[in-house]
Amino acid sequence: MTLPRGFEVTLDRSTRVLDGGRVLLGGNPVRLVRLGARARPLLSGRTLRVRDAAGAVLADRLLETGLAHPAVHALPSPPGSDGTAGPPCTYVIPVRDRPRELGRLLAGLPDGSPVIVVDDASRSLGPVAAVAAAHGARLLPLPANVGPAGARNAGLRLVTTPYAVFVDSDVVLPSDTVPTLLRHFADPRLALVAPRITGLVTPGSAGWLGRYERTRSSLDLGREPALVRPGTPVSWVPSACVVARVDALADGFDAHLRVGEDVDLCWRLARGGLRVRYEPAVEAAHDHRVTLRDWFLRKAQYGTGAHPLAERHPRNVAPAVLAPWSAALVLALAAQRRWSLPVAAGLSAVAAVRIGHTLRGTGQPVRHAARLTGAGAVSAVAQGSALLTRHWWPLTVLGCLASSRVRRATAVAAVLDVALEHRHGTAGLDPVRYGIARRLDDLAYGSGVWLSALRGRSTAALRPRVVLAGNSLRRRSARGATGTGTTRV
Repeated sequence: MTLPRGFEVTLDRSTRVLDGGRVLLGGNPVRLVRLGARARPLLSGRTLRVRDAAGAVLADRLLETGLAHPAVHALPSPPGSDGTAGPPCTYVIPVRDRPRELGRLLAGLPDGSPVIVVDDASRSLGPVAAVAAAHGARLLPLPANVGPAGARNAGLRLVTTPYAVFVDSDVVLPSDTVPTLLRHFADPRLALVAPRITGLVTPGSAGWLGRYERTRSSLDLGREPALVRPGTPVSWVPSACVVARVDALADGFDAHLRVGEDVDLCWRLARGGLRVRYEPAVEAAHDHRVTLRDWFLRKAQYGTGAHPLAERHPRNVAPAVLAPWSAALVLALAAQRRWSLPVAAGLSAVAAVRIGHTLRGTGQPVRHAARLTGAGAVSAVAQGSALLTRHWWPLTVLGCLASSRVRRATAVAAVLDVALEHRHGTAGLDPVRYGIARRLDDLAYGSGVWLSALRGRSTAALRPRVVLAGNSLRRRSARGATGTGTTRV
């Protein structure tokens, strides 16, 4: 499966072009890609447009390493998306007792689109059936409640188009969202793509919880496009709205999961060698819960998916993933001794020297090594702080009762994370209310994680993972199709 002619990719905003265009530095995990004499001319500035087999190979490699992303608005439309061979996609909408929200969603869908409304054993089927009929949607009533994964699968079995759009009933879709996402399927390895999930502005969302959700929703994965893969900043996409290639889904979602089914699907697709993408250039607005009780319970429910996911994907579920040097740095700082800062500085210096050695010959290796080391240290401290305030909060409470050092570390972690996030905008929330919402969010999610761990009698979802992968060198000689070599930093 090769990328078609005309497929265009653009380097990620964080990818750096070094040594006069001979070297690319970036991706997840960070790596150094040396471009040979045949590969360099294929890049025009920060853009590559596929014109031949060599360009297709290089573009595919840049996509696979996270160094670049599809230039979505420049992509050719996928086969069938022009409608000449029938509609390209079918909308599959699971619903239970939300006729008003369902009607709002259906009213915004394109005329003539195939729509399957799967009623997941509503307490009152009549209103849902009436709304579906009024908008010309096919209704599939289920006799028993099977959950969102099972409902989507039931609808998937009726889909006859190449693509399926799974969208929850409490979502509103702008007109350009699905057509833009369909363009991504010009990549033959793409299985699933999702837009950015934003908060739907309603009268009820004007309160402090609604404003917090517009800033820090669990479903909003940020402004930057990403290849979705375990262990990366965007490791999953929410199933509130996704577009999928039907022939790549097999049996679809895991119907045994009532939560986390979207995470599981993303990871299974990635494990099968297919690509999943996050495209924030388009959005879908989600009607978030804004009453304290419903909001808190929903956050806790998200956490209960931790153990089932740990059973299915033991290497992918960890509350923190650290390199050996960054794990040692966190432990040194947490000790709060006189030697803590010197040891942390020494660990960072050693890491910077090793990275600098890997970057030699790229121009300013010391500067780039210092930047990467600093980013690694900040990430490690942030993950350590999240362990204290979110994933391990029951242990933190016990520790605070017994140790002044734990109290100081927890206070610093709680204040620092709010201070850093508040600088980037909080939808008009003052630091105090934002901080309260943030800590309640942590309390709810962490409670769900612990509940799932207790039910499963396993600590797998609570254990951090130390990644031992070092600066291993994996090179391809200039005799390869694109003449590139890769060093993982």
